[in-house]
Amino acid sequence: MDIGARSFANVTVIAPRGRIDHQSADAFGAALAPHLERCEGESCKLVLDLSEVDYMSSVGLRALMVAAKQARAQGGTIVVSGLGETLREIFQISRFDRVFTVYDGVREALNSVAPDSVVVYDRDPSGRSAAADPSC
Repeated sequence: MDIGARSFANVTVIAPRGRIDHQSADAFGAALAPHLERCEGESCKLVLDLSEVDYMSSVGLRALMVAAKQARAQGGTIVVSGLGETLREIFQISRFDRVFTVYDGVREALNSVAPDSVVVYDRDPSGRSAAADPSC
């Protein structure tokens, strides 16, 4: 599993790749931790782009639940985007689609949580030249 992060205005898009299972769930949680630690208040918004995740086991779902609880406790927002067929089914069976707001793609998620971030995303979807908000 590999994880990338991009910033668009005050939104951080976190994009893991591969499987999130017993072998990688701790690394997934550890990779989310710094973003969650900086996540304070309504200005902090996180989008988990799961479009490159092939599979997520129960321990991966647990890491997501812990992240959601921490973000909410700190006043932040965390949403999910890009679920493939298998992951969408896992989310439905586990009812995580009721825990997280799920969007088809990153652009839709950004538009929902911070519409001004879409302008930055449209200019550079890679996030290489996007202005990062250090508070999130």
